[in-house]
Amino acid sequence: MQWNTLTDSSQLDSIDGLSIMGPVMIFKHSTRCSISSTALDRLQRSWKEGDNTKITPYFLDLIKYRETSNAVAERYGVEHESPQVIVIKNGKAVYNESHMGINYNSLMAVD
Repeated sequence: MQWNTLTDSSQLDSIDGLSIMGPVMIFKHSTRCSISSTALDRLQRSWKEGDNTKITPYFLDLIKYRETSNAVAERYGVEHESPQVIVIKNGKAVYNESHMGINYNSLMAVD
């Protein structure tokens, strides 16, 4: 799985632009949380070659980039959780899930 890294809130404008052409996923990961590591591992093991053409994945280390994580929550109107997946389409959050609710099949079915 090839991740784009999200490290600065200034990248959110680019994500909004990309989301006009297709869905963008932000995975908010806590490096201090075993549940977050499990959710990340499950997603990465399920990811198939070519999925990056269906949805553009961004990875956010929310421990290292807490201000960026807060900016994501504020911009898209999604309460912060960890781990968390948010799907952006046309500049708006259309799907979000957290903890063990993060599911590859549900994520890929977002329309």
